[in-house]
Amino acid sequence: MTPKIGDTVRYLNAVGGGIIVKIAGNMAYVDEDGFETPVLLRECVVVAPAGQAAPRPGVMTPPKASSAQAVPQKAETPEPEPVEPIEETEGGDVLNIVLGFEASDLKNLSQSTFDCYLVNDSNYHLDYSVMTRADGEEMWTLRHRGTAEPNMQVFAGEYSRSDLPAMDRIAVQFCACKTDRPFALKQPVLVELNLDTTRFARLHCFTRNEYFDSPVIALDIVRDDRPARRLRIDPAQLEKAMNEKRRADKKPVKKTAQPARHQGIIEVDLHATELFDDMRGLGNADILNAQVDRFREVMDANIGTPGTKIVFIHGKGNGVLRQALAKELNHRYKGHEVQDASFREYGFGATQVTIRSLRAQR
Repeated sequence: MTPKIGDTVRYLNAVGGGIIVKIAGNMAYVDEDGFETPVLLRECVVVAPAGQAAPRPGVMTPPKASSAQAVPQKAETPEPEPVEPIEETEGGDVLNIVLGFEASDLKNLSQSTFDCYLVNDSNYHLDYSVMTRADGEEMWTLRHRGTAEPNMQVFAGEYSRSDLPAMDRIAVQFCACKTDRPFALKQPVLVELNLDTTRFARLHCFTRNEYFDSPVIALDIVRDDRPARRLRIDPAQLEKAMNEKRRADKKPVKKTAQPARHQGIIEVDLHATELFDDMRGLGNADILNAQVDRFREVMDANIGTPGTKIVFIHGKGNGVLRQALAKELNHRYKGHEVQDASFREYGFGATQVTIRSLRAQR
């Protein structure tokens, strides 16, 4: 029996039920004690048609008086309700999979959490897993796993700002199939992407997307049956190419000046103009990577000298470099003393790090 508005139903594969108050497409909205619950129509089993009271579980109807003993009747096995075929969309046999991060508070990104959604724009069921790891780590952390039904958007986890340092790389893997009809075989997919977590602090990085009602950071996992592939830059190859270009230009691009010392404090100026003689052809990401590399170089050179004070001058700017250094200090160089440098000496744009003994950190 096909459920209709007003029918009392129970759920086929879950506990609960109620009265259907609305039907939209293949979804039924069931009133459970004053709350409307969206349920797939094919998951609803009619227990009482509209206008007929549903039997209350656990209540027995008293038997009628009879002079003759009633003959027990053999219980009839109800026929299973027919499963309605999944409604497919034209062109849906081509996979389009998107992962989107939506901020809970776009106006206050520093305090916002981020909801992740997996969009399955296809006629296939997807059994998927979402995993992340930090740069420098070898092992992955499972963040979410589940099944995405055809042409649906599913919740794939909530992330706080404290989760972001361990999300430099994100991987999505899934297998695709159809449950109610023959289908063209799809290869299992594993896509690994760089996730620039500094984007979660920039409002302009949240943009409109065809699958979402509000601005998101969207990652294409599969586009027109083709898994996404991001360019991976080998640092050694990048340095080799830059050296070759410098030799070709017959002039150095990157400065190699030693850190200055002032009253026993090592001063490291991370402004781009102090790191490069010539910044032609360099984008913001190239400059930020060079600034972080310089930070790591100085930290590694002094890590074995407890008590050393280092001031990294990064400027006030839009805070991207400051956040990148904070991430390094919370993850790669955790355990050392960190504070704002002297305002009189450096203004608001400097961070002081005091090296602590590695033995004391343990």
